[in-house]
Amino acid sequence: MADYMEGTGVQYHLHIKKGDVGRYVILPGDPKRCEKIASYFDKPLLIADSREYITYSGYLDGEKVSVTSTGIGGPSASIAMEELFACGADTFIRMGTCGGISLPVKGGDVVIATGAIRNEGTSREYAPIEFPAVANFEIVNALALAASQLNKTHHVGIVQCKDSFYGQHSPETKPVSYELMNKWEAWKRLNVLASEMESAALFVVASYLNVRCGSEFFVVGNQERANLGMENPILHDTEVAIEVVIQGMRNLIKADRDKITS
Repeated sequence: MADYMEGTGVQYHLHIKKGDVGRYVILPGDPKRCEKIASYFDKPLLIADSREYITYSGYLDGEKVSVTSTGIGGPSASIAMEELFACGADTFIRMGTCGGISLPVKGGDVVIATGAIRNEGTSREYAPIEFPAVANFEIVNALALAASQLNKTHHVGIVQCKDSFYGQHSPETKPVSYELMNKWEAWKRLNVLASEMESAALFVVASYLNVRCGSEFFVVGNQERANLGMENPILHDTEVAIEVVIQGMRNLIKADRDKITS
């Protein structure tokens, strides 16, 4: 690959270099969430602000950690993971929002992904479609424990990833409506928890890089509950998900340290 940064060691998109980030990184989509997440760190420091990518670093329980926004979708998320990995990161937790599919999943709940349906394009440029997009077991456990410790209503299971937000929310208007609507019915029958846009790409890229990745989401609402006339709270404050991801990261740091000393 050509060195577009002319030997500086700075990554082309994120504008970070080795030493700027910790091995543990939280990945929100929205750049505006980075400062809020970093406020939970000790000694948070803004590292870089480039395009949709904002990076802060700081410390949790004495361990250097970072947060980098990825923007929306798999292409920009995969770029972030590749460049963070090049700078020394090896453990990633995606934190964002999702829409519920399974009826028990309500607005305000937390969803923790064990795997993702690869109904998007980015992961196909890393692995054949037969290859599964799965979360790291240690991260899933750390996040599920965090949600329980904080007494937050949570669900653990499969999520669906897509590239078109409006393909989900107004599929009948699209030229391929027959495909979108038929597959959506399949996800419902398969008890898929929720729909979002990044996990499939991140899980597959993590497999390729041999690093750990997991995902945790705040449920904004559930269109299937609305369609059936069920109670369907619509919520936007992601503080619950931030608290869970911070506690999950702390749990993971502790578990990693325990492995070293045992």
